[in-house]
Amino acid sequence: MDGENGQRQTRTGRPPATSRAALEQVGFELFARQGFDRTTVDDIAAAAGIGRRTFFRYFASKNDLVWGDFEAELVKLERLLAAADPAAPMMDALRGAVVEFNRFDPATVPWHRQRMTLILRVPTLQADSTVRYASWRTLVTEFAARRTGRVSSDLLPRLIGHTVLAACVAAYEHWLADEQAVLGDLLDQGLRHLAAGFDGPAPALP
Repeated sequence: MDGENGQRQTRTGRPPATSRAALEQVGFELFARQGFDRTTVDDIAAAAGIGRRTFFRYFASKNDLVWGDFEAELVKLERLLAAADPAAPMMDALRGAVVEFNRFDPATVPWHRQRMTLILRVPTLQADSTVRYASWRTLVTEFAARRTGRVSSDLLPRLIGHTVLAACVAAYEHWLADEQAVLGDLLDQGLRHLAAGFDGPAPALP
């Protein structure tokens, strides 16, 4: 039989994947087995028991599947920054928001590790990553601008946005290289170093 309905009827095995999370899981399983570049949207749709058109109802591309619901994550970060204690030092407030933003249920950590391995190590994802990073960095830059009483186009807020992102990427790279490391601790430590400056003594950790 031809068409999406016919495809669904002839497939056996797992039930059709009909949610973003289910499609992500199918896609990640395929990426682990055959590599990101060798996996196509058609491969994911077939393994999920759905048609190609259904896949595109959930994700605009294979790259989007890797990033998950990134827009919702940006909203989460924006809310955490907005809820930060206005009396706290700016870098303490940023550190608290970023560490909380990157807190995950232990059951989802393996999937998040696989997601970040793809994002940080697959060359074909790098251009897309640059656009996503810019959106994340903008939220931090705007927060820094509000806290410093400057406009977001000034050097200091821009510098804070870029360096906080760099500290987070460095923490993630270390986390991926060391399976015993705790992501939250690495982020906390990296942002403490950033706030203290690199020439001074190592900051005291909690």
